[in-house]
Amino acid sequence: MSTAIVEPTIFESLESQVRSYCRNWPAVFETAQGSWITDTNGQKYLDFFAGAGALNYGHNNPMLKKALLDYLSADGITHSLDMSTVAKQDFLVAFEQNILKPRGLEYKVQFPGPTGTNAVESALKLARKVTGRESVISFTNAFHGMTLGSLAVTGNSMKRAGAGVPLVHATPMPYDNYFGGTMVDFHWFERVLDDSGSGLNQPAAVIVETVQGEGGVNVARPEWLRGLADLCKSRGILLIVDDVQMGCGRTGPFFSFETAGIEPDIVTLSKSISGYGLPMALTLFKPELDVWSPGEHNGTFRGHNPAFVTARVAIEEYWSDRVFETSTTSRGNMIHGVLEGIANRFEGLTVRGRGFVQGLAFETPAHAARVCQLAFENGLLVETSGPDDEVVKLLPPLTIFEDELVLGLSILSDAISEVVDAA
Repeated sequence: MSTAIVEPTIFESLESQVRSYCRNWPAVFETAQGSWITDTNGQKYLDFFAGAGALNYGHNNPMLKKALLDYLSADGITHSLDMSTVAKQDFLVAFEQNILKPRGLEYKVQFPGPTGTNAVESALKLARKVTGRESVISFTNAFHGMTLGSLAVTGNSMKRAGAGVPLVHATPMPYDNYFGGTMVDFHWFERVLDDSGSGLNQPAAVIVETVQGEGGVNVARPEWLRGLADLCKSRGILLIVDDVQMGCGRTGPFFSFETAGIEPDIVTLSKSISGYGLPMALTLFKPELDVWSPGEHNGTFRGHNPAFVTARVAIEEYWSDRVFETSTTSRGNMIHGVLEGIANRFEGLTVRGRGFVQGLAFETPAHAARVCQLAFENGLLVETSGPDDEVVKLLPPLTIFEDELVLGLSILSDAISEVVDAA
């Protein structure tokens, strides 16, 4: 199943140098369905990338596609800013009945601009407005977006450098297990927060990912998250959970923080919230935090009604009970077990992850990139993550069939074997 690695010239000649994924996957993709994407030569690729987590329910999911086509055929409203529409109304009802109420959550829903970084920007602005403070605590290896506020709480030095201006009013702290168990990371944060001589300003908020995807598939322990939530609550600091990539079932439950038993003050969602890969984002927050003035944070495309339609159907079809969550958790454990078996066969490999976000960390970072290249040549899309791109990160669609999952893991195992044996 190999394919020639030749980047199409029109993209080289006309498109900006900023393009990235296409450099590693030099094909012209034409169609996609379920867990598969096909290029113009008819070559099929099993997709363990899923739009960086934006396609949790697969490509062109038939149930979502039918609802979308019916809506467009009936001249349903496409663009509405924040005007009230039937599509938005139906989404909000479905979201409240199937997501919020069963979990005992009473969040208000804000529609910022339609991307994850828009949701993060609104969360940061709201936290500062509510508390009257400027500083925000973030964590090592965090990724929260590419606009200036989001970049300020992002750890990656290459991405931060792209800002071109100082990124201020944010202080990084060690993420769970940052020191590899040689010291208690969380207590260092607690100490400097309480020490009047530490120089740390009282923060407005703490922003955290329960699983750091771009940062290398780093999983925070439930007890660490509970300790963080307790610390924030006891000191009047708002807790923001960035669930842009890890929400919508990626780790098993709809929200990634559910297993820790915490209730964040603010939650950001995007990527798979639309269900279909359409632009959409939400910022959720406790009702007492809703201090916005009308129009104080807005965006031209915050009312993307086709996304409301597919989001509603995804929620009703997959989250009206716990069956989908149970299946995702069970098969996620299966993936983890297979990866542990691979890691046990080769030195220098460790397994990370939870649910349908899994990773293999290589002691030699170049090996991860080579594994991804070989996987592509044999019909599998996987990407790297981590500060040195040392982790092969798996993000299959949650709706993938078991035989497809087995096939993808087999291609990955063969690629790893070839790379390690050649080293």
